[in-house]
Amino acid sequence: MSYHLLEVMERLGRPRVLVVGDLILDRYVWGDAERISQEAPVILLREERQETRLGGAANVAQMLRGLDAEVDLAGVIGADADGRALEMDLHRAGIGSKTVVADPSRPTTAKVRFMGRAQYRHPHQMLRVDREVRHAISGGTVQQMLSALLPRLGDYSAILISDYAKGVCTAGLLRPLIEAARRRGLPVVVDPAAGGDYSLYVGATGVTPNRSETFKATGREIKSIEDGYAAGNQLVKQFNLDMAFVTLDRDGIVLARKDAEPVHLPTRPREVCDITGAGDMVLAMIGVGLAANVDPVDLCRLANVAGGLEVEQVGVVPIHRQDILGDLLRNSRTAESKVCSLPDLVRHVTTRRKAGHKVVLTNGCFDLLHVGHVSYLQEAAREGDCLIVAVNSDDSVRRLDKAPDRPLFDQEYRARMLAGLEAVDYVVVFDEDTPHEILRQLQPDVLVKGGTYREDEIVGREVVLAYGGRVKPLSITAGVSTTEIVRRLRDSEDAAIIRLPEPVTELRKAG
Repeated sequence: MSYHLLEVMERLGRPRVLVVGDLILDRYVWGDAERISQEAPVILLREERQETRLGGAANVAQMLRGLDAEVDLAGVIGADADGRALEMDLHRAGIGSKTVVADPSRPTTAKVRFMGRAQYRHPHQMLRVDREVRHAISGGTVQQMLSALLPRLGDYSAILISDYAKGVCTAGLLRPLIEAARRRGLPVVVDPAAGGDYSLYVGATGVTPNRSETFKATGREIKSIEDGYAAGNQLVKQFNLDMAFVTLDRDGIVLARKDAEPVHLPTRPREVCDITGAGDMVLAMIGVGLAANVDPVDLCRLANVAGGLEVEQVGVVPIHRQDILGDLLRNSRTAESKVCSLPDLVRHVTTRRKAGHKVVLTNGCFDLLHVGHVSYLQEAAREGDCLIVAVNSDDSVRRLDKAPDRPLFDQEYRARMLAGLEAVDYVVVFDEDTPHEILRQLQPDVLVKGGTYREDEIVGREVVLAYGGRVKPLSITAGVSTTEIVRRLRDSEDAAIIRLPEPVTELRKAG
């Protein structure tokens, strides 16, 4: 499944997305929680540094930028220093802010978090101070925003609404926007306010409430996946939605749809450092996917990965496509999936490079896997982030002037044995006498070879050096070689090639 999701990621493109909602400036005060104050029974935080980050709808926009989307943002700030700081952060992030309106009658919503570290451990949030007003924006501000947005809806592939109940997401703004998007066939996804009025979202494509928000909206407490199905279906029916993405933290996502049965997409366990921003990340991933017409089920799987990566961070940190690609690659290395055809492997290597991985390749017959092979493959893996083993086919082995009874094991058997090694990321079988064509198509960063070879004796060296790669001979395990082992084992009768038993092959294919 991870390899399928890698291909989905490749199809996302660079859509233009509009984000509408409550803008928040997150300010962090970092320090050392070194002792208890003498003045009162409180922790004394010795400040070391401050930083500002984008929050609320602005953070959703920032998350979209990390996913390589083009983004415009619509919202309201105050005519104050925090508003100016927020606009500067938007500019640095490459987020369009022409429809960010400054309203001198209200402050910029700001959250100040005090982050303390004790005894050189990971910092934790000690206190949060909010500065905000929650009354609805004025009718004049609503009309100013609609006049700027409605004529430009054709510029976007999706609209995301981030409602933090700070006064921007009013009926006067959202209903005309959702109706106009509906007429254009433009997907609109809402991250609803906790305890918010869902009648504001009627007609949207979807909503992304968490467990608690879903309970407040439906009255259904979600204690099981079946509860999630029922609540999701209720949201879809009651508010005329196409779908509802009910996020269930460690239990993943329940997807309810108007035209299909609900499904549950579980997620894998994560080390949770901070849940701040996870909902924004899920919304951003869903928005980019809908803009690219990704199947909603695949979209939930990607949203699980994106949200999971976010909770592993301290504070709000944008998750990039490379991060998601890297996570998918790390969790897709089963022995069966490692054995690839060359065209498939070319696609995987392209994805690896986008994730910043250094590719290493080695080649050989690997007829009888032994400790020498294992040692040198472990050494080869340390040369980069991804190790590919190119294996000579049965016919190729015979043409290499090996003994007439070689190979002892057929190519499928040899490929599967190599794929079972932790150090190996991919195995590909080639039928040519040399690995030249594989090297030309994959262009590994490093070509390595174990044994007694000097660098100038390594086959394919000229190909790798021609495109700027590196060639490196590796060490050997003294006294161990396939030829020597076979010589010791061979008896007077000719040995037949060893093939996988047919039932084992069929079982593997069925699994």
